Order: sequence, then structure tokens, then C-alpha cells
Amino acid sequence: MSGPVPGAATHDVPLTPARWWVLAMCALAIFSSYYESDVIAPIADLLLTTHGLTQLQIGDLNAAMSLPNIPLAIFNGYLVDRYGPARVALWAAAIGFVGAVMTAIGTPYSLMWAGRFVFGISEGAIFIALIAGLATWFPRSGIALATALMLSLARVGSYSADMSPTLARPLYDQGWQPPLWLGAAICAAGLVAAIAYRIVDARRAIPVGAAPVHQPFVWRDIWSFDLSFWTILGVHVLYAAVFFPFRQTYAIEYLQHAKGLSNAVAGQVNSGVFATAVFATPLFGLLADRIGNRALLLCAGTVLLPVTFIVLGMTDWNPWISTMLMGVSWALVPAVIWPSTTLIVEPRRLGTALGVIIMLQSLGLWSSNRFAGWLADHAHAGPSNPAGYTTMLWFFGLLSLTALTSAILLWRRERGPEGHGLEFAGTARRARASGSAS
Repeated sequence: MSGPVPGAATHDVPLTPARWWVLAMCALAIFSSYYESDVIAPIADLLLTTHGLTQLQIGDLNAAMSLPNIPLAIFNGYLVDRYGPARVALWAAAIGFVGAVMTAIGTPYSLMWAGRFVFGISEGAIFIALIAGLATWFPRSGIALATALMLSLARVGSYSADMSPTLARPLYDQGWQPPLWLGAAICAAGLVAAIAYRIVDARRAIPVGAAPVHQPFVWRDIWSFDLSFWTILGVHVLYAAVFFPFRQTYAIEYLQHAKGLSNAVAGQVNSGVFATAVFATPLFGLLADRIGNRALLLCAGTVLLPVTFIVLGMTDWNPWISTMLMGVSWALVPAVIWPSTTLIVEPRRLGTALGVIIMLQSLGLWSSNRFAGWLADHAHAGPSNPAGYTTMLWFFGLLSLTALTSAILLWRRERGPEGHGLEFAGTARRARASGSAS
């Protein structure tokens, strides 16, 4: 990340060897969170065929994760400011473990849904807390690399979940429930990591004057953001509303039913999206810092989304082609969009801005998951009717075109006099950004 994050001080932080231990613990915690987030997709076919759930119910399991963050996202940012990132990360990891256990018990369906809801409380809070926590341990000259490495481990978590039908095949052979208990065990490991992070953070001696300066939350700050913020917000929300519901919920069963792949092979194909991002995310972040053109890079990453759905729905090409297209997109967009957001928003209001983004993202994820499931049910999509998935693909494709429109609007604004220096590289970009803030 190229700028301050919620809870970060406005000055640089001292270098300490313990920061790498903190990075390792944060990476393990985010790995476990992302693994559990993606645990439904690999068992979607089992839930449909052996557990008797409908497409809408399956979509609702992931939609339930987004619901808590609609009212709580801004409050989570306040908690990080008030109690510190390490403490909030520990609370969130404990809540996430409880949610994972409830999901694994899984019967009745209402308990499984409640488990995903409880886990969603954790998912939103822990992401903000860990990003903010790294900013209190790493200097500005190293926070971009540290954040990229942590996000790469998050992608490893998603990749591992998709690969679990192959890596943990004996569990899948026993039905839908054992894979969920594996997710709960991984959440337990993340909880241990959060405990270790909290212990290290509590023992750190903070120099006088180095404590973060927090700004109180004021609702009217939301309406004072400029047009660049609202256009990049559109990319945040619309991109997430396409990527996560498709890849987390429906992609594996679609590859099984429409492309004729086995559950294990479909998981491998879907995991390629996250495998690509593991290695490419830090590279794209460094590229953006070197050449600038951040809004243009966002356009390039976003345009790959509708291309992906064209390849999936209108061609008989190898599914790995669509996987690579979406993998490059998933590596490029997050690597650019979060640092770009910190350049657009002045530091004193960044916490509010991130809270608004996550709140609206959660609303978009909830509604997109449910609507896509309703479309699939309405078209009777399934093993006996692969063509029923067509309307769902059209929905995701059109939504991704809307995300591209927001990216183009951002690029056009940033090329003009009211831009924030997103298209500048190196010293020129920083000078332009500083001038805009002043």
C-alpha cells in the first residue's frame, strides 16, 4: 500500500526485526480467513446433489458472509482505531473460528447459514485490522511489499480451498461435511496466529509521539469525497460483485455441469485464478509504482472480466484460458486499486473511506450472490440442464461491463487537472499527490 491506512501514524515507523514475524502471523491469519471464505464452492455440487440444497440456498451461504459488513464495516474501522489492530484481529479470528464450526455442523440449514453469517463478522473486521496492523510495523518504504506479500498468502488460501478436492480427496469422498471441518481446523490455526501477533504487538515498546493520531468518525465526511473517489468506489463494488460470487460460489459447479469436468479437476481449474495472483500481485504492484498509469492499469484489469465470460459462455475453448484471463485480472486490479484509493483520499479520512467501500462491497456481494442463484434456479441450471447457466453468465458479464465503465471514468478524470496523480510514477506522482492533498 502506498499511503497510510486506518490506525497508522502520519510519520514513519522504526525498523524492528520483529516486523517479519508480525508479517508471517498476519499472513497465516489472512490465509485461514480466505480459505474458509472459499470453502463452499468446492462442495457446492455435493450440497446440491447429496444435501438437497437449492442453488439459491447455496448462493445464500456466501451471501450471508456479506450481510454483517453492511452495517459493521465503518464500525470495524472505529474499533481498530480505538483498541488497536492486533486486539481486533484476535477478536475477529476467534469469531471466525466459531462461525466455521457452526458451518461444519451444518444441520439444520439455518445453523449452517448462521455459521456463515458469524464468519462474515470476522472476515470484514480481520481484513481491515491486518492491513492497518502492518502499517504500524512497516515503514512507508516497505509497506507496499509487505501488503502485497500478505495478499499473496490470502490468494494461497483461496487456491488451497479450490485444490482441496484433490489435496484432501478422502474427506470429499465422505461427503459434504468433512471438508467443512477441515476449514474449521484451518481457522483454528489462524486463531493461533492472531494470538501470537497480539502477544508480539503487546510487548512492543512504542516511542513517545509514535502512537497513531486518530480522527473521530463524522458522517458528513462521506459526502465530501470527490468524483475520483466515487468512480473508484464503483470499481471496488462492481468488480467484487462479479468476481467473488462467481469464483467463490458458482464456478466449480458450472465447470462440472457445463464443461463436464470432475469435481477435483474443476477445483484445479478454478484454483488457477488464485495461483496466478499469488505470484503476479506483487509484480503488478511494483509495476504500478514504477510506471504510474494506475487508472489505465485498472481499465486493463477490469476489461478482462467480460472477456472471461465471453470465453466461458460463447466458446468451446479450454477452461484454463478463462482461468488465466481472470487470474491476471484478479492479480492486477487489487494490486492497483487499494494503493490508488489511498492516494485519492487524504489520510485523515482514509478510515471512513475504506469503511464505506467495504460496506457497499458487502451489499453488492450479498445481492449478487442471491440474484445469481435465483437466475440459476429460475433457469433450472444443473447437471441435467447445463444451458440453464447462460442467464447467470450474462448477468456477470453485463455487471463486469459496468465495472469497466467506472474504471474508464476514473481514467478520464485522472488525466485531467482534477486528478490525484494516479497516472504519475515515482517522484512526479508523489509530488502531484502531495499538491492535491494540500
